[in-house]
Amino acid sequence: MTGWSRAGDDLLLRVRLTPGSAGEAIGGRWRDERGALWLSARVRAVPEKGRANAALIALLAQALDWPGRAILLESGDSNRLKRLRIIGGGDALERLTARIEQWMEMT
Repeated sequence: MTGWSRAGDDLLLRVRLTPGSAGEAIGGRWRDERGALWLSARVRAVPEKGRANAALIALLAQALDWPGRAILLESGDSNRLKRLRIIGGGDALERLTARIEQWMEMT
């Protein structure tokens, strides 16, 4: 089971976020009690007023070279476990999924 799935032309991504971190990074995976994999990410922003969520979206947008307005938080507004939708892409989704798989393999 991967930390992502496709929904038409969109990509659904599961992320376990650590806010208030000393640095910002994407990489590694975390397995929940049901066995589902989540991509791990860390941001400096604190979890107040959506700051950590905005920082996560900005970090993903920069790392994926994807417009931030096309990355939406679908669930997990006040939880470490986030579900994000990366909108559109068609053939570009192959590039995105390859990059996400690389991150998932990092330790």
